[in-house]
Parts: sequence; C-alpha cells; structure tokens
Amino acid sequence: METAGYVTLTRQSGLMREMEIIAHNMANAATTGFRQQGLVFSEYVKAVHDGDSLSMAAARVKKTSVAQGILTQTGNPLDLAIEGSGYFQVETPNGIRLTRAGAFNVNSVGDIVSSDGNRVLDIGGAPINVPPGEADVKVAADGTVSLGDQLLGQIGIVEPEQGADLKRESGVLFQTDAALAPSETGLVLQGHLEGSNVDAISQLTRMIEVQRAYEMGQKLLDMDHERSQTALQTLIK
Repeated sequence: METAGYVTLTRQSGLMREMEIIAHNMANAATTGFRQQGLVFSEYVKAVHDGDSLSMAAARVKKTSVAQGILTQTGNPLDLAIEGSGYFQVETPNGIRLTRAGAFNVNSVGDIVSSDGNRVLDIGGAPINVPPGEADVKVAADGTVSLGDQLLGQIGIVEPEQGADLKRESGVLFQTDAALAPSETGLVLQGHLEGSNVDAISQLTRMIEVQRAYEMGQKLLDMDHERSQTALQTLIK
C-alpha cells in the first residue's frame, strides 16, 4: 500500500477507536461515578529522502476526565460522594481499585461494600465494619465513620501522584501503579451521590465530527484504491 494510503488507514483506525470511546461515554451518561474518557492523538513526523516529511497521527493514549460530576442528595446514609479531588479505595479480587461511585451498603458480615460487593477500605487499607442491624451511621467530611460515640473507622479518600496514569478496569473502577496519598481537598458528603461527569452535548458534537472525518478518510482510501487499480491495469496492458 502506498504511504498516503497507509497514513489514512492509520488515521481511520484511530477515529474508530475514538468513536467507540465516545459511544461508551454516552452510554454511561447516567452511571453513578462514571468518568468520561477521550483519546489523545500523537503526531509523528519523519524525514523522507528527496521529498517532503511524512506526518502520521496515531491515537494511543486514553485520557480520563477529572471534572466533578453533579452531586445529588439521596438521603441514604451510605450513599457517599466526594466533593473535590480523590477516590474511594475498594478491595477487588484483582487488588485495590479506585472509584468515585459511592453507592455503598453493608454486606452480611457487616462490612461496608460497593454496589459490586467490593469492600470499601479505610485510610490504612482495612475494611470498615458496622454492627449488624445498625442503620444510624454517621460519616463526617473527612470520611470518619461513627455510630453514636463509637468510632468505626475512616473511609480513605486518596489520589495518585500528579500525572499518574489511571487505567479503566470496568465502568467505574480504575487501576494505577502510582503511589497513593490522602487527598488534601476531597470532602465526603453523606447522603449524596456523584453523577457521571460525561458532557453529553460535547460528546454528541464530537461524535458528528468523528463521523464526518471518518467518511472523508474512507473517500480518500477509495480514491487511492481506484488510482492503484488504474495504474495496475495500465501496466498489464
């Protein structure tokens, strides 16, 4: 395949990946704690002997938005939202993961768990247990969990070091190899949930732009293919 066709095909592949991410974002516009993602396109420029330089764009890096989602009051004592930066820590079968989805409850043995059944961890990485049958749990802005005068633990609000890569493991769970530190600005709001931070209007606009760019790229590929076919037929004659 000619260089121009290869460059266009690479660009088309990146646009398809971006379209998939946009569709996933829009499908989760109402998912509690969902974080919008996008693609970062990198441009590679290479000198070409006896000719112009070759420029190629590739979509290789996913970027997660850290914008605050809308906070909604629910009144449920174990619905928790983070106002500001930071993430809840939950214990999954694959290790500790981060999330902004705070629709928590208590399991059969009294541990505070996520909607997926993963145990919510305190600031030291241990689960927090609530005595069976107790519903009057209070959670302070610093994550401290108490029942009357009894201190039960402190929900850990952490954030990875600046510039760390967050890898989405599922819809609302993230994994990182970076060091975690207590959030300095994140506050816990009891009886609230944070909605998705997906900007549906901007995502719809971008979807239209990507669709048009893909269609244009497809036309260029078709033209390049026709040109190659014509050249081949000329040589055969």
